[in-house]
Parts: sequence; structure tokens; C-alpha cells
Amino acid sequence: MAKNLLIVESPAKAKTINKYLGKDFQVLASYGHVRDLVPKEGAVDPDHDFAMNYDLIEKNEKHVAAIVKAIKQADALYLATDLDREGEAISWHIAEILREKKLLKDKEVHRVIFSEITPRAIKEAVANPRQLSMELVNAQQARRALDYLVGFNLSPVLWRKVQRGLSAGRVQSPALRMIVEREEEIEAFIPREYWSVEADLAHPDQPFKARLLKLNNKKFEQFDLTNTEDAHAARNALHKAAQGRLVVGEVQSKERKRRPSAPFTTSTLQQEAARKLGYATSRTMRLAQQLYEGIAIGDDGVVGLITYMRTDSVSISDEATGELREVIVREFGRQSLPDQPNVYKSKSKNAQEAHEAIRPTSAALTPKRVAAYLSPDHARLYELIWKRTVASQMQYATMNTVSVDFPCGPDAAFRATGTTVVDPGFLAVYEEGRDQKGADDEDDARKLPAMKVGEAVPLRDILTDQHFTEPPPRFSEASLVKALEEYGIGRPSTYASIIQVLLNREYVILDSRRFKPTDVGRAVGRFLGSHFARYVDYDFTARLEDELDAVSRGEEDWVPLLSRFWKPFKAQIDEKMETVDKSEASGSRVLGEDPKSGKPLSVRLGRYGPFAQIGTKDDEDKPKFASLRPGQSMHTITMEEALELFKLPRTLGTSEDGEEITVGIGRFGPFVKVGSTYASLTKEDDPYTIELARAQELIKAKAEALANRIIKDFGNGIQILNGRYGPYITDGDKNARIPKDREPPTLTEAECVELLAAAPFRPKRGFAKGAKKQAAAKKAAGAGATKKAAASKTAKKKTASKKTAKKKTARKKTATKKTAAKKAPAQKKAPTSPAAAGES
Repeated sequence: MAKNLLIVESPAKAKTINKYLGKDFQVLASYGHVRDLVPKEGAVDPDHDFAMNYDLIEKNEKHVAAIVKAIKQADALYLATDLDREGEAISWHIAEILREKKLLKDKEVHRVIFSEITPRAIKEAVANPRQLSMELVNAQQARRALDYLVGFNLSPVLWRKVQRGLSAGRVQSPALRMIVEREEEIEAFIPREYWSVEADLAHPDQPFKARLLKLNNKKFEQFDLTNTEDAHAARNALHKAAQGRLVVGEVQSKERKRRPSAPFTTSTLQQEAARKLGYATSRTMRLAQQLYEGIAIGDDGVVGLITYMRTDSVSISDEATGELREVIVREFGRQSLPDQPNVYKSKSKNAQEAHEAIRPTSAALTPKRVAAYLSPDHARLYELIWKRTVASQMQYATMNTVSVDFPCGPDAAFRATGTTVVDPGFLAVYEEGRDQKGADDEDDARKLPAMKVGEAVPLRDILTDQHFTEPPPRFSEASLVKALEEYGIGRPSTYASIIQVLLNREYVILDSRRFKPTDVGRAVGRFLGSHFARYVDYDFTARLEDELDAVSRGEEDWVPLLSRFWKPFKAQIDEKMETVDKSEASGSRVLGEDPKSGKPLSVRLGRYGPFAQIGTKDDEDKPKFASLRPGQSMHTITMEEALELFKLPRTLGTSEDGEEITVGIGRFGPFVKVGSTYASLTKEDDPYTIELARAQELIKAKAEALANRIIKDFGNGIQILNGRYGPYITDGDKNARIPKDREPPTLTEAECVELLAAAPFRPKRGFAKGAKKQAAAKKAAGAGATKKAAASKTAKKKTASKKTAKKKTARKKTATKKTAAKKAPAQKKAPTSPAAAGES
């Protein structure tokens, strides 16, 4: 056995490193975190210095078992998990598990960190280990405890006051607030009209346009012309003053230097990959992780292509800088190399400068050289990282900006601006993207013809264009990451998970690659903003991050930090649970009175989404309900739009048998109905406009599908049916597969009974939670009934058990029946409103 055991997080990394270290080392993977807080109340105990109750993560138990087995044979343990707080905590958890099992006696324990997976870096790290940093571990523990305390205590408030099944996160909630506030800003925006004025000049060398600079002896501002009449009057006056030409009054030429952007941090990589490659943050991080852990590159074997991808630092090691300079000279010429290396300082308060920026492990591995070994996605991301890193060490770009002023009469003037690239420098390799481009970008892209003072340039026309101000855009992934970083919310390594959580919870959706809050998201955002404003406040969240950073630096203790947070937070939770009104919390709105009944018409958030309601639960008559249409929001719907919803269900006509054909919307979407037959509408069908002929087509298709579904019916509830995944046997309660060597129609009733008896019990959708337990309880009760008591004490216990089992089974049977009735298959009976689906 190897004398040394080295633990990393991923199997890909383990495989790569194993080749570098030789037979004295055994390299195993922990597969990420090995322990986490137990998933129940009390996992963090505020009454006992926030003691944390950890348990093994079930899916990683076998990997921990492998580590336990290996350490028994090893002399030393090297903990080589990732070099951030999460990695430090994983190393600590592994060491704690082994200590509890008394497996580290007389064994050396080393912490090993490296930012790139190359033979040199790995061997150097192993030769220079350090001790575990409890400061980093405690910072991670404090963050985990905070997230747990917020989630476990704030989520129940949302369940009771907004909607069941909701949850809140310490960092996700301020991010959600940001998206919701932007949406409200967009909705509240009132456009303003304004006019732009340009001179269209016909220079013999090159036509170009000049913007109005001065009007009526003052600088021309955006809102100086706000209507058609004034704009046309100004245009006529300028035409008259120009007399068909403009004369050059002044030419200014200014040379400026543009410096390259710093190498990538986690945040800037996510932003640029979103802008330039269209990658989601989660996709960027997944691809970067794989490039870091290693890709097979021909005869070189598995090579780690980039440095560690979770970093705030923009610094590059001297060795890497030296290699970059050699590559720049070889690839782009000596004129592209500055006299001294470019040095960058991180803007992040807690950037660990010992770490490096994200860079290629070897600049000599050009994108062209490795492209054949990479997938298209990996290749594009690697090229982005390589170009950004190389450009960061190149010569600045030299730009020449020319501004030409054209007086137009005594009190007006135009200006044309253009830019010429004198020396491209780093721009020959890379230019940073932008979320939005403005007029300055257009000027940078334009080149003007050479002109001298006094030169007359023919005027083709003076152009006036009407514009309206636009609301701020919704956040894209790039702009949201940038905003989170600017506000200090979360850390770059958490941005991808923040975004993914908001999408998974359906608090936001991506609409044209921009984040739009759902009605549920808006309700949660507004509720938290109104009642827990402090905890979704950007400054408060940022200060908390700074305090966690201070813990990681050993400047602050984590227990007092948690105590300062917990006491006021818990008091506010208790108070809001008692005082907040549910209707107000969920964002309910009264739109007005229904003109037919005179009852209030409101929009509310229900268990299955937003819906409109006429009347209240206190009325003698039951309220009427109608689901909102796709694309409608309870926060913006008008009275007129809401009234339209109650036109359903509507009668389209009658079938050949004289049965009424109706169309409505149920829990599972829009449908047409005749008798007991329901047929779902397609995406192209609109329940408000569908006509009788189309409804009959859908009903006919459904009837044919139902007819073709039955392969064989034995008349006693046992059938052989065509299902979504092929033929199967059913008795209504259990389903059984058909043997591969048998044709479904040839099966006998006896064979079907035998196959059903052998089939496992699988609860159908709509069964109550714990249906499996019910089946087990029934089985256990039945088995217990057949056994005889061996002693009177045992007999009494068994009798009590039987009674309990019977009672429980009876209760569970009732619950199951109720649940099954509520969740009947759509084709049998679909609810026509949220009321039918359990709303009130």
C-alpha cells in the first residue's frame, strides 16, 4: 500500500494528480462535501453557542468508507481539497470524521493547496504543506449556519403567509429583491419624448453625420426639443442658417491610450462568457471546472488547462508572466510587449492575493494547439480565457480621437467625432464586451475624412428623429452578476448557485435571456421587502459578507457574529408570524366591483398560481374563480382583462348525440369537454376563441386514443393497455410489465394476475405522501395477524401493535381515498377553476 493518502474533491482531479505523484501516494476523491447539517430543526443550536449537528451525506458514504479503509494503511494524510473556504471546510470535515474514528493517531495530517493542476504545482504543494486554517473553516461554518437559520425560520413564514412550499435564502432574497425592484421600475416608467438633430454631410472623400452641439446659444440637451412642432422649427432655422453647407470651424485631435482589462476573476469570467458566448453562469462554472481538473491532450495525457476558477484575485505569478511575455513576442511581435509587465490590483476587499487570476496553466498551449482535443464549448471558453490573459500583458492600444466643429449661423453648431486606431496593441487579441452600447461606442467605431479649418462641406440634409426614453433593461446574467458584485451580495463563487436557486424555485424566469420575476417571485420579494427589509437590504447583506471575511482572516470570532444576527432576526420572525395578514402578504389586489353581481373582483395568489375571484369566502354564495392566462400577472392585470377570464367555461355547441360541448381551464390547463370525455387543448389553441369544429376534432382524437389504448379487457378490472412507454398490465391499483418474449394480446387472465402479484407497488401521482409506508404497514399488519403469541407479554404488545396498525391503516386509507379523489386523472374529471383544485 502507498505510504501517503491524498484527498481531493473530484475523481477527475484524483485521476490526473495520481499520475504526477507516483506509487508513494494513493489519491482518492471525496466527491465534494462529505458532511452537512442534519436536514431538520435543531441542526444549529443558538442556545449552545450555535453548536452544529453534522451528519454524513448519504450519497457520499461509500466514498468516505473508501477513505476510512485507505487511511488505516497510510502513514500520512494530505488534504488537497480546493483552496477556498468550501475546500478548507471539506478538508476539516474529513479530518474530523477520521479523528472521531480514532484513525489519525500517530499519523501526520497536512493541508495542501494549489491553484493549477500541473506536475510542478502539485509536487511543490505536497513538498510545502501547511496546517488546516480554522479561520477559513469557521467562516464557512458561520455562513452555513446563517443560511440554515434564515432558511429554516423564514421559510415557514412564507408558507403560512404567502404560499405553501416556498423558501427564502439569506443571499438569494436580496438578489430576488433586485430583480423585482427592476421590474417595478420598468412598470412605473413613463416614457418622455425627445428629438435628436443631425447634419448629413456629403464630404467628397466620405459622407458622415454630425450631431447638434449648440442651439440658441446654449449646449443642446436631450430634452430641449420635446415635440414635432419645435423639432421641425429648429430644423427649418438650421437649414436657413446653413445655406446648403457647413464650414469647419475647429479641428481637435487628441491621442489617448487605452489599457487592457485585468485577467479574469470568477465574476468577470461569468460576465464575459454570458456576453460573448451566451453561457449561463452555471454552464461557465461547469466548463471551467472541467478545464481546471484536466482534459486529455494527445500524448501529453490529461492536462489541467486553467488555474482555479473561484478567485477574486487579478494577480499573475512571475513565472506565468514570464511565459506570457515570451508567447506575446513569438505570436504578435516585440512591438506588442510593454517594457515592464502590467500589474493589476484587485477591487475586492477580501481578495486573497496569494491566489491567482484565472489564466491558462501554460500560455504556450494556444487555443489552436488544443482545439482538436476540446469540445466546442470547452474550446470557446478556453480561447476566451487565453485571449484575455495574453491581452492583459500586452502593450496598450493607442487611439487618435478627432472632433470637428461646424458653426451653423450665429447661435448653433454641429460636432462630428471619430476615432482612428494608431496602434492596436492588445486590441489585436481581445476587447472586453459591454452590456449596453452608447453614442461613444459609435464614435469609436467611426473614422472621419481629413478636414481643415475653413473647409466647406456640402450639406445634404438636416435630420430630425423622434425618440422616447426607455425604461432600464431587465437584468441579464452578466448585468446581474455585475450588480451582485458591486453591491457586495454573496461572493463570486456563489453567483451561479444564487441564479440557479431563483430559477429552480420559479421565482424568476428567463425571458429573451433577461430575468423576469414570476407572480410568486414578486409576492416573496415584496413580502420580504415590506416585513424583513433589514435582511434583504443590500448594505446589510454586504456588511454581513464583510464580517464573514473578517472571520476568515482571523479578525473576528464567528459565534458573536451569529448571536448579533440571530436575536433580532428571531424576534422579528415571531412577531411577523402573528401580525401579518395573508392576503396582504401574498399581494392580493381588489380591482373593483363585478358589474353583474356587485361583488368585489380581486386577484390572488393560490396554491396553483395566480387567479381572479368574484366574491369572498364570507358570502352566502360560493365565490367564482378563474385562472389567469399565460403571460398575465396579478400585479398588472386590469379590471377589464380580469372580467374576460370569467367568460369560461363557455358552451360551443352540441355533439351528434346532443351532448353539450364546453371549453374551460382546469388545474392541468385548457380543455374541451363532452359528457365525461376531456380533451386538452394544444399550445396553438386559445380557449377564448376556439370554435366548435376544432373542439370536435380534439374530442374525436381523444376518443380514438382512448379506444386504441385498450389492447385486452378481461371484464374484472384487469386490462392490457397501450401506455406512454409501451404496453402494460393494470388492475387499477398496480401496473406490471409485459415479458419481452410475449405479445400483449396473447396473455391470459391467469398470467396477468400472476404478473401483477409479482410487480412492485409504485404509488401513482396524486397519492398521499407516505403511500409506500401505507403499503408496508398493511403488509406488516397482515403478517402480524398470522403469527401466534409466544408469551402473554409479547401477545399484549402484538395486540396493541395490531390495533395501532389497524387504526393507522384505516386513517391512511381514508386519506388516500380523499387524495385520489382530489387528484383524479384529467381525462376523467378536470377542475374548471382554482376552486375545484382546492382554492378558497
